[in-house]
Amino acid sequence: MSFKSILFINSDETAPQQVEGSAFFHDLNLDQIVDALIAGKEEYDLKPFFCAPLGDVETIRYRHEVMQDLEEEVLTAQVKRFAEKMIIVRRYLGMVEKLYFKYHKKGWFLEAALTYCDAVNNLARDLASANLKSRGLSAFREYVAGYVRSPGFQSLLTEARTVKNGLSRVRYCVVIQSGKFKVMRYAGETDYSVEVMQTFEKFKQGAVKDYRLDLENRSGMNHIEAKILEFVARLYPEQFDALDRFFAGHELFVDETLRIFDREIQFYITYLEFISAFKRKKLAFCYPRINTDSRDVYVHDGFDLGLSHTLLYTENPVICNDFSLQGPERIIVVSGPNQGGKTTFARMFGQLHYLAALGCPVPAREARLFLFDRIFTHFAREEDIRNLRGKLQDDLVRIHDILARSTSDSILIMNEIFTSTTLHDAVFLSKKIMKRVMETDSLCVWVTFIDELSRLSEKTVSMVSTVVPENPAIRTFKIVRKPADGLAYALSIAEKHHLTYNQIMERIKS
Repeated sequence: MSFKSILFINSDETAPQQVEGSAFFHDLNLDQIVDALIAGKEEYDLKPFFCAPLGDVETIRYRHEVMQDLEEEVLTAQVKRFAEKMIIVRRYLGMVEKLYFKYHKKGWFLEAALTYCDAVNNLARDLASANLKSRGLSAFREYVAGYVRSPGFQSLLTEARTVKNGLSRVRYCVVIQSGKFKVMRYAGETDYSVEVMQTFEKFKQGAVKDYRLDLENRSGMNHIEAKILEFVARLYPEQFDALDRFFAGHELFVDETLRIFDREIQFYITYLEFISAFKRKKLAFCYPRINTDSRDVYVHDGFDLGLSHTLLYTENPVICNDFSLQGPERIIVVSGPNQGGKTTFARMFGQLHYLAALGCPVPAREARLFLFDRIFTHFAREEDIRNLRGKLQDDLVRIHDILARSTSDSILIMNEIFTSTTLHDAVFLSKKIMKRVMETDSLCVWVTFIDELSRLSEKTVSMVSTVVPENPAIRTFKIVRKPADGLAYALSIAEKHHLTYNQIMERIKS
């Protein structure tokens, strides 16, 4: 039996770098996506899994296989049943830690062990009949099959059932008299409760008010109940000695590999549950092809997962977009009017690559993506008076840091930089920086009003946010591949100063 992880193909694989707190993680709204993903699953501590993109294609394929197996609803339901029973096991063991009275603790410990054995046996049976294709779940099935046959598990199961059966045969009476009680073995005494109920049945006259109290269902035990249990243990020493031995001999009965699996499998189940709501709205997800040596990438019908989540339960449509880079092309220059979906497109580009690096299906109908080493973003930020830098200086410092750390395997996303300076200076600085990006050969999305950046080199591709032809004030939020029309910056200036045709006509009418 050699199985270590359902998330990592190599048992000795080092943990991927955690990116939570990185600038790009916030800029791409990945923090919001992850928070929405893991809501309600806090006990599994899943955030580290969703904040650690992989750098190994084979591990990504390994996860794809497991995810595809779990798309079978019957299998997922069976795994969820196992997880639900493991929650009960943890709850019972948590109670054992908190309870005070000796046999009360040991009784719940026995229940936890019985629930665990039932969960594992059911899981082994379910996996044995499942049509598994993934390496991960197939190897885990073999492990579970071997584990349930192991002497350790069989001993746990046999002893737990024997102790439970012994305790279930315990019968006793409690005699209460003059503020005292006495506990003795049950010797066939008559149960008068049935006779009492039958006697008073004849006095019943239709529906009457019920004065009985619903006693609180407690897991605790008061000192009187504990003393009764202590006397019962004295009356039946054999059964309670067996409980003592079971408690002492199986202190850590939960198998470590099963415990790890129970947590790690939630990575897949949580993601599949999350995207199921999008699929019901006819939004597509796919398993992307992953490139490591080629920068040729494409996406058909991709969308921003974070924005779409906010629109999920509204009537507003989710707009899908395409993009592609081939041959020498490396940089997508996105221009067009304000509020046209340019920033959303840039976020989508980053999100798609990040989710692909987690080994998850991505929000697109079809995709081929690049396995990056790092993602860098430059989005507008408010000035921070603590660093004593102006807006332009801050932009330059941040961009210098990005260029110093980026490699040919990095992804850069620049969103409307140098907006605080003149057009002449913005053009000059942008060209200098873009030439550095082209020298590095990184994939890049550059959102800008400066159309001429899209024509700098064969490495640049122009994409433009479109408007309704009959009414340019209405955005379509579709970003299409075409030459920049040269009107984006002019339109932005006109809108800023309220000098568009519609704005002027509105003032004339008033």
